[in-house]
Amino acid sequence: MAVDGAPAAAAELAPSARVGGAGLVLLTLAAGQFLMTLDSSVMNVSIATVAKDVGTTVTGIQGAITAYTLVMAALMITGAKVGAMIGRKRAFAIGCVIYGCGSLITSLAQSLPVLLLGWSFLEGVGAALILPAIVALVATNFVTERRPAAYGMVAAAGAIAVAVGPLVGGFCTTYFSWRWVFAGEVVLVLVILVLTRKIADAPVKTRPRLDVVGVVLSAAGLAMLVFGVLRSSEWGWVEPKPDAPSWFGISPTLWLGLGGLFVIWLFFRWEARRTAHGEEPLIRPEMLRNRQLSGGLIMFFFQYLVQAGFFFVVPLYLSVCLGLSALATGARLLPLSITLLAAAIGIPRIWPAASPRLVVRAGLLCLLGGTVVLLAALDADAGPEIVFVPMLLTGLGIGALASQLGSVTVSAVSDDESPEVGGIQNTMTNLGASMGTALAGSIMIAAVASAFVTNIEQSSAIPNRLKSQAQVEFASGVPFVSDADLEAALDDAHVSNRASDAALEAYRDARISGLHHALAILAVLAVVALFAAQRIPTRQPAATEA
Repeated sequence: MAVDGAPAAAAELAPSARVGGAGLVLLTLAAGQFLMTLDSSVMNVSIATVAKDVGTTVTGIQGAITAYTLVMAALMITGAKVGAMIGRKRAFAIGCVIYGCGSLITSLAQSLPVLLLGWSFLEGVGAALILPAIVALVATNFVTERRPAAYGMVAAAGAIAVAVGPLVGGFCTTYFSWRWVFAGEVVLVLVILVLTRKIADAPVKTRPRLDVVGVVLSAAGLAMLVFGVLRSSEWGWVEPKPDAPSWFGISPTLWLGLGGLFVIWLFFRWEARRTAHGEEPLIRPEMLRNRQLSGGLIMFFFQYLVQAGFFFVVPLYLSVCLGLSALATGARLLPLSITLLAAAIGIPRIWPAASPRLVVRAGLLCLLGGTVVLLAALDADAGPEIVFVPMLLTGLGIGALASQLGSVTVSAVSDDESPEVGGIQNTMTNLGASMGTALAGSIMIAAVASAFVTNIEQSSAIPNRLKSQAQVEFASGVPFVSDADLEAALDDAHVSNRASDAALEAYRDARISGLHHALAILAVLAVVALFAAQRIPTRQPAATEA
């Protein structure tokens, strides 16, 4: 639902967009979005090297990655409210300073605690201030009809960071050091801070008090929910895996999920109580009853659910199944960036009056098409070339969604509420990305284990002793490893050459089966999203307001 007077207010507050500075403003905000997304994708290809350099284990670095996601997700709504209190531009700048300090500490870290302080905590806090502010600043600096293209460019920058992250991380780790990535982030932060002065800000008319109870409840609920999801591959969703913790015979994932949802319910009850008493809430519960806003948020969740799962599966296939280096894997992901940018920028420019619902559904169909094409082409004899068309289709899909969803959510409320929308929106993307990775990973591992045990049982070259041993050891899942790693493990176990060859063949087939199952569930989720797209409006915000 459009808000009367919003276009005039936006035009009044957007001198940079009217006098030719829009490109620089957009570049600054897109650079901020790119920076926020780059870290995790860089670290994922450098885990072993980072662990060695800071004197910890791979598990320790994975814990740092989890903590970074956790801090961002837990504080995103709070960060949005802080932006509304002190000003979006100031929140953006302060967030950049905190983030830059975190990057500097990370680049110099010699131990895991220092890495946790710099990367997981400070960068997470900085991101929680920056990301909601970006959403609000686009609304402030661009008139309504220009927002789809602006939001598309910002969202495209984040998605491109996911695609080029492995390439940047692999290059720096191979030829220099992973520390150069974080040192480079410090330089980029300084450039962004210099350019921030070009950004127009909406003045803060009132300075509401921060809802401390709401902050605690929202952070605790989101942290419990996200943490449970992130640990699901190790603990199991319902039935605890062997050697995993068990709470009353149930996996902690389920208990944390239920507890997180309950605390979030308490949060909304508290917010409704504050609103009823005329006090300033952290977010207004009635906002979520807005059909257009809730529809946009659901689409953000599904986009990142499918997108994160896809970015989880494809690099695994390229790096583990085919044995490509981090550089080669990153290069194979780059075609996505081309179509992503073309769709995110081109659709609003060429078809400015296109139905948002139609574009969103077209984007979901492209995501579905990319997933299905890869699913059909993936087999034991396939090579890296099979990801080319899926990358192009997926890029088109993400770009199409990016060109519409940001504008859809922000135009559903007044400009004064855009920081709150930014906080909720980024919370949904974090939840979607966490859930997509966890879901694709757990289904893949379960399918690999089931197929591997079945293949071993059917092989005449493998002794019965090893078959029985496999049924016991692989009941909780099979690691997704390369042929070389499996061969080394079989050699260490003194398995005969004939049985080793049969086990390798059985595992190769099981590995492909696992990838098939993961892609299949992503395809199903894309189809479900098509039904949920009914809530997206059929007219552009500018046309609605006219």
